[in-house]
Amino acid sequence: MDTMNIMLCCGAGISSGFLATAAQKAAKKAGINATVKARSHSDVGNYMDSVDILMIGPHYKMELSTFEAMAKPHGVPVVIIPEDVYAMIDGTRVIEIAQETLANK
Repeated sequence: MDTMNIMLCCGAGISSGFLATAAQKAAKKAGINATVKARSHSDVGNYMDSVDILMIGPHYKMELSTFEAMAKPHGVPVVIIPEDVYAMIDGTRVIEIAQETLANK
């Protein structure tokens, strides 16, 4: 994989936008070739062909199976962003979780 394409999902894409910016900076600092985009939950399906992993906000854990069903035909793993990572806008952990998930895919 040349570039790790990560999509973060929250309600309107605003809070995940802050997290995406932090993750993009963390990836660059670590020398990791990654693209991190934030999308609202209603837009996620439109981007499945262009992502390697979908990371959803912790407030969507009850809808995990819906996101997994949407992502499965595209071979995209779906993970819930841990609450502490989301709350602390921890971009480094987002990149680490994405790498770990994709390595075990």
